[in-house]
Amino acid sequence: MTITYPSSTQQPQLPWCQTPLKQSKAMSLAAGCKVYMKLENLQPSGSYKSRGMGNMYLRSLASLPDPSRARFYCSSGGNAGLAAATAGKMLGVPTTVVVSKRTSDLMKEKIRDTDADLHVFGDGLIEADEYMREELMRGDDGAVYCPPFDHPYVWEGNSTLVSELAAQLPESHQIPDAIVFSVGGGGLFNGIVAGMKAHGWDSVPIIAVETRGADSLATAMLLDEHHMLPAITSRATSLGARRVSKQTWEYARHGGRDAGLDVRSVVLSDDEALMGCVKLAEDERLLVEDACGVSVATVYNGALRRACPELREDSLVVVIVCGGMFYSFTS
Repeated sequence: MTITYPSSTQQPQLPWCQTPLKQSKAMSLAAGCKVYMKLENLQPSGSYKSRGMGNMYLRSLASLPDPSRARFYCSSGGNAGLAAATAGKMLGVPTTVVVSKRTSDLMKEKIRDTDADLHVFGDGLIEADEYMREELMRGDDGAVYCPPFDHPYVWEGNSTLVSELAAQLPESHQIPDAIVFSVGGGGLFNGIVAGMKAHGWDSVPIIAVETRGADSLATAMLLDEHHMLPAITSRATSLGARRVSKQTWEYARHGGRDAGLDVRSVVLSDDEALMGCVKLAEDERLLVEDACGVSVATVYNGALRRACPELREDSLVVVIVCGGMFYSFTS
């Protein structure tokens, strides 16, 4: 999917980049089929969030009567906040990020390094978001609100990942046999589905991976309702949306059949997610957080094979290495 931005001049600078698609010998051996990694950890912000947030900036700026007055606001102590701050830095647009008191010092430091205006408020993101909307955005005629995952502009940006895949897959395998990726609030899910539909990949199995304690999509699918978790108990806090977006639920309910999709849910433990991080570091020399490692873990612990028993030796599976900056050698 190619995105065209309305402008009287040339296309704007994109605050995200095309990322490599690389076959993993170790993961292919473990899975018994061809496994390719889409390396979203190489985005400017360190995660796929650069696509959605970057598109949010470009679309919003193109729609404003006076873009020079714009200031973007994002309440996220995670990768969305860092992606917003990074996009603002790259585009020269003022950005305010509000995080809660629970946000790690590491993430606050990374956000500050982008020259974004950082505020710390409240014990959780709900309080931080209310403070941002009611105190900081009030009276700012140029204020633009950036939701971390639940917005069509975010999904549209994330859909560019599939367009790249379509161009990067080997000639012998123009359509993947499965796509594996982590699910939090559903921004990546919705974008990938939009991209798949644009390329006619509706029948490709979607392996939606979560950690136990942040499994809002799996629980909704099990209960057959747009369910909200009472709390997030997983260590993989980047997946910590208590309820997925309504669009995600509509795509995934009844295993995706209502939307003409094939959605298969996988839930693993925090320890398995950490194992995925370790294996990726050992086998590929790549560092990611546990919210990303849980998708990698499906290859090594047999969960991928259990979810897709139809895979053969010559099948091709794409694992989205979504990235994430919640890691350090001291954590």
